[in-house]
Amino acid sequence: MNQLLECVPNYSEGRDLSVIEQLCDCFRGKPGVRLLDYTWDHDHNRCVLTIVGEPEPLRDAVVESVGKAVALIDMTKHQGQHPRMGCVDVIPFIPIRGTTLGDADRIAKETARLAAQKYGQPFFLYERSATAPHRVNLAEVRKGQFEGMAEKMKDPMWRPDFGPDTIHPTGGVTAIGARMPLIAYNINLDTPNVEIASAIAKTIRHLNGGFRYCKAMGVHLADRNLAQVSMNLTDFTQTAMYRVFETVKMEARRYGVNVLGSEIVGLVPQQALLDCAAYYLQLEKFDGQQVLENRL
Repeated sequence: MNQLLECVPNYSEGRDLSVIEQLCDCFRGKPGVRLLDYTWDHDHNRCVLTIVGEPEPLRDAVVESVGKAVALIDMTKHQGQHPRMGCVDVIPFIPIRGTTLGDADRIAKETARLAAQKYGQPFFLYERSATAPHRVNLAEVRKGQFEGMAEKMKDPMWRPDFGPDTIHPTGGVTAIGARMPLIAYNINLDTPNVEIASAIAKTIRHLNGGFRYCKAMGVHLADRNLAQVSMNLTDFTQTAMYRVFETVKMEARRYGVNVLGSEIVGLVPQQALLDCAAYYLQLEKFDGQQVLENRL
């Protein structure tokens, strides 16, 4: 595979493993495509797949998965902590090797066109593929969620880029586009009080004056009775994981709570972890080529 794109589709199902496995089957055993990882969460009621592949085979497999999601996931019955607007909530394409953002953008648009034609699912282009400034930010596109999206789409400013002009009755609507690598990073607190997590999220996210490449919200994890600061770091080279982690620890002390731990959802660029190691170990003149595996 000389040309590789990564795709990290998010599906609105995190409780029925049989559905999750059927979604994964769309990428298993396909020439030119490799399923690297999949994770799911009961509280968020969401699963995240990480796939790499050659542009066209990857496109075709993603289109197949959209059809599977439309057939198996009914958004009128969906409940979960994570904001969502469709059975396939968001489909980002990321350049990995021998590809550019332009390649990712082309494949995103081809995927949206084909899936809309085959399954009647509407698509908004977002991030680097957005057709207007107000569609760049996924949070703005998703605002209103599934329940409010049909009314929102009556506004000409929110007509989809591909597909019908209103939501699919059970599939909702999907955001799709090209972007750079993103880290889904969550920090758990030793309190069930989600208001504290939400207050911390407000402090660190860019929307409210926090870190430029951080999106954050507070979530209650019912199965553990904990509050979580759930984040997307959209450019780890500018907003480092360790910097966000230390800030959340500092802000948590204001409320008399502590950080229990953190988690990464899906895959993460190696450099992001090396940056954390260099920071916490206070390494001097450290270079990634000092990592044994990088020299093999």
